[in-house]
Amino acid sequence: MQSTGPNASAQGANYDGRESLVRPERYRGLAADHRAYRTGDVVTVYVLEATRAKSQAATDANSDLDMRAGLKTPTADYDGSFGIGASNSGGAQTTRVGELRTQISTLVTEVKPDGALVIEGAQTLTVNGEEQRIRLRGLVRPEDISADNIVLSHRIANADLELVGVGVVSQSQRQSVFYRLFKWLRLM
Repeated sequence: MQSTGPNASAQGANYDGRESLVRPERYRGLAADHRAYRTGDVVTVYVLEATRAKSQAATDANSDLDMRAGLKTPTADYDGSFGIGASNSGGAQTTRVGELRTQISTLVTEVKPDGALVIEGAQTLTVNGEEQRIRLRGLVRPEDISADNIVLSHRIANADLELVGVGVVSQSQRQSVFYRLFKWLRLM
């Protein structure tokens, strides 16, 4: 006898005329591969990102102009010279280093026709009033997901990774209005 009504799903679903507690389209056997492969699956991402950028420039310019003139007479020799010289050199260097190491669980939001998985996830951590938010979105090939259902961040195509900190520490790093004004006026 089949159940109908609001409690029917709690008692079992009807598939092909039989009642079952298992949904065939969602079932995976105990020995089956448990890596993410469909919408709604969860993938753990190990974020191990290190960036290092360095830009360097140097200039050196010299210019000299010398003019010499001489005059000889039977009684005296006159020599005259005139010279102008200039030299200019300059250099600049900028260096920026960043590192981010964390783990974040993401959700498969879409499966592309070629089997690639679109993943997206966010995580918020608050420590001593400082809130850190990390958001990750990208495209993963199923073969890059390990048997433990983990993917490394450098294996994510079109990765969009954002880390934002809000709180006392980030506010203390903000420059004052007066400092920014004086810097804009090139007084500092």
